[in-house]
Amino acid sequence: MLPAVVKLCCGITYPHLRSMAGLQRTAIAAIGQELAHVRQGGTISLPDWPSHIGWPWNTDSRGEFLHQCFELSYVQQGQEALRKALEIVEDKNGWKTETIQENGDVIYSKVLPGGRKVFRLEAVLEASPEVLCDVLFVRVEEMCRWNPSISHIKVLRSVGAETMVTHEVTAETAGNLIGQRDFLSVRHCCKQKSRIYLAGAATHLESFMPQRGFVRAEDGPTCIILQAVDDGSRRSRFTWLLNMDVKGWLPKSIVNQALPRAQADFTKHLRRRLTVTPMQR
Repeated sequence: MLPAVVKLCCGITYPHLRSMAGLQRTAIAAIGQELAHVRQGGTISLPDWPSHIGWPWNTDSRGEFLHQCFELSYVQQGQEALRKALEIVEDKNGWKTETIQENGDVIYSKVLPGGRKVFRLEAVLEASPEVLCDVLFVRVEEMCRWNPSISHIKVLRSVGAETMVTHEVTAETAGNLIGQRDFLSVRHCCKQKSRIYLAGAATHLESFMPQRGFVRAEDGPTCIILQAVDDGSRRSRFTWLLNMDVKGWLPKSIVNQALPRAQADFTKHLRRRLTVTPMQR
């Protein structure tokens, strides 16, 4: 299979083919199957045609090629997560007001085909989109310092400045209806005109299987949209789609009660973080 995979992966590098989502998905699916086969002790037969066109196709270059293809898969997953999340957010049908906070934050909900309930929080924060992107994406490993609902978060892989794979463990806190969970996610940042998008979705990493003692929940597709308030201030409109499968044997009623509460708590802690000066961090 891999000779065809090589051609597909190389094809994606050309701008006129990069927009072909079907080609990308086919290549990535095939690459994933081949890499999983290698990790399980199997062998693969890489094509010899690159040598005929002057490519140095030794052991090192084969490994580098597979590494690049694997990284490409994470970028594709992040882009796909953003696309799907925006489809949910921008579809105006079915949204209902869930809660209105005293500070003016509003959480809406809707039920997706299949029965999963998702939540959309709308707020205005006292920070620019760039500052929020720095706090929520660039400095994601610091999140457990200011958000008590997270006990640990680590970047496992970075692909350029816009895509990463993270492992996150929630904290055992009083009133946590869902219980402790861990997440393995791909996170993707995208800047377009006056908006910054932060997308995420569950991913798979053979070398980082579910941890003993935790339920591996799945996040996404989800996104945060950051847009400057057009009033001359440095405030931002903060839109957060929370779309999560917590796994386990919890009743939907408990999950649907806990998730919007988690959104409200997170936003409260984020506001508190934004008031902290660099010397106090």
